[in-house]
Amino acid sequence: MITLQALSLRFARRAIFDEITATVLQEDRIGLVGSNGAGKTTLLKVLAGVQELDSGKVSYGQQVRIGYLPQDGLLAHGRTLFDEVESAAVEILKIRAQQAALEATLNNLPEGSPKAEEERLILELSHLDDILIQLDAHLLPVEVETILLGLGFKSEDNARQTSEFSGGWQMRIALAKLLLAKPHLLLLDEPTNHLDLPSQCWLERFLETYPGAIMVVSHDQAFMDSLCTKIFEISRGDLSIYNGNYSEYEDQKVARTLILEAAHKTQQKKIDKTQAFIDRFGAKASKATQAQSRMKALEKMERIELKDEESKIGFRFPPARQTGQQVIKLEGMGYQFGAVPLFENLDICLERGDKVGIVGPNGAGKTTLLKILAGALPLQSGNRATGHQVELAYFAQHQAEELDPKKNVLDTVSDLLKGGDKINPRTVLGSLLFTAEDVFKPVKVLSGGEKNRLALAKILLQGANCLLLDEPTNHLDINSKRVLQKAIQDFQGSVIIVSHDRAFLDPIVSRIWEIREKKVQVFYGNVSAYVQSVEDKERAAAQAAKSQKTTAKVVFDPLPVLPPHAHAKAYRKAQIDSSAWIKKMEEAVQALEARRDA
Repeated sequence: MITLQALSLRFARRAIFDEITATVLQEDRIGLVGSNGAGKTTLLKVLAGVQELDSGKVSYGQQVRIGYLPQDGLLAHGRTLFDEVESAAVEILKIRAQQAALEATLNNLPEGSPKAEEERLILELSHLDDILIQLDAHLLPVEVETILLGLGFKSEDNARQTSEFSGGWQMRIALAKLLLAKPHLLLLDEPTNHLDLPSQCWLERFLETYPGAIMVVSHDQAFMDSLCTKIFEISRGDLSIYNGNYSEYEDQKVARTLILEAAHKTQQKKIDKTQAFIDRFGAKASKATQAQSRMKALEKMERIELKDEESKIGFRFPPARQTGQQVIKLEGMGYQFGAVPLFENLDICLERGDKVGIVGPNGAGKTTLLKILAGALPLQSGNRATGHQVELAYFAQHQAEELDPKKNVLDTVSDLLKGGDKINPRTVLGSLLFTAEDVFKPVKVLSGGEKNRLALAKILLQGANCLLLDEPTNHLDINSKRVLQKAIQDFQGSVIIVSHDRAFLDPIVSRIWEIREKKVQVFYGNVSAYVQSVEDKERAAAQAAKSQKTTAKVVFDPLPVLPPHAHAKAYRKAQIDSSAWIKKMEEAVQALEARRDA
């Protein structure tokens, strides 16, 4: 479907792509991986036609449509939410506009117009009707509604102006339009960044049956494992291809590296032996010919090169004092925004050593609850208490705003370390993607993502015994997430984390706080076990509802009789009646099939 032929691109002196070649097939599910700055987003832009190459070519199949979701920068306005998403069904809307124009022409034909012209218009309208039936145009409103609900919108949002939605919801609108448009190749750059856990699970199920190819950049390993069947790895200008999901890619990469190292070792022994022969006998007349022959063979030999592995850094938290058994406790807590109550009479307690994940749909109050637990929001009702020797460290999503712009990166974290600490601040910064000269950058020149990572580094080095973290993995790659994950696993204090990243949370948390109906429900287990439990309950409920359905009588109405062509309006009305009859019969057949399969 799409072929990448010797793509080359350099930014300044660095090669982003060095003659990379690959093929994207019709139903590929490709995960695009590599370290930050390797060129993942750049490759998506090349395929989308918004980034030029130095050399090479991308060849597309005939009439291939590309859909691209960038990480940010999209803004919809001027329409209602429903109309904005529906506008992505370009072909259907184009045909409906043609129909409307033909109908207007037909209804406004002057008296005495040739009958042939009238019949031509009627035939064109009939042809367009056939096309709409083939496109399942009557299902378009249902498709729009299904996608919007799946991505977390409510039915009452449909009539709202798109300009009323914030940045995260704007990205959901853009994603909804792409899913409805069904391009042949879907390019997704961090599509789960703005999705809560329910929406993320829905998106995974939707993409399982997507009719085209998908290429995705994501730092969410669980999402990549669920979706991808092929991995493209970009590293130092090269592109390597692996079959399987992300976890299988990691296993294969280890195996490839071991094989390559063994082959390199064997080849190096052969080179050393050959070079020793040349050095020893090159000057001897009796062996000169052999030495020359081996020298030529050595020059022609294709050398096996080992790539330098990207450094893997780890860190540990500074030692912290032990708390009392109860760390944070809320009793009878209530909170509301305006007239909308988020929590009512809530009782919850975090105990020493607890590691908790907070889940719930967007708007349920996850961040609000974390702020109240941290003391960053005043109580409206009820009581909050912290236990003996509790020292809180709270990482908010906008923590970066509190950084001192006059300091550089290294000084920002070094100031937190005490004299007795044996932690190297550059180790912590390296694990959060600040390497080499990056640590001397002034805070004021950092990007939004860099500031977030620096703010996280500050929190991790405070020496607190209770961590409250709101989406700490935003702007981290998979390796950095693992470093943070391991540090939190080894942390002896208490932790509460708001995150939609299941692969990050699963090894850390042993219980889930689910926000539901203004309360917090406690689930014992990790996020994957929680999601499985929710899906099991939904299936059981659907099965129970199905078994309670009464068998409805399906009545087949007679096909409406079409009047003669003598009157155009009457004929057109009969055509519409026929389309409605066809739709009704399709629904009747579906009902019979459902009854048969029950």
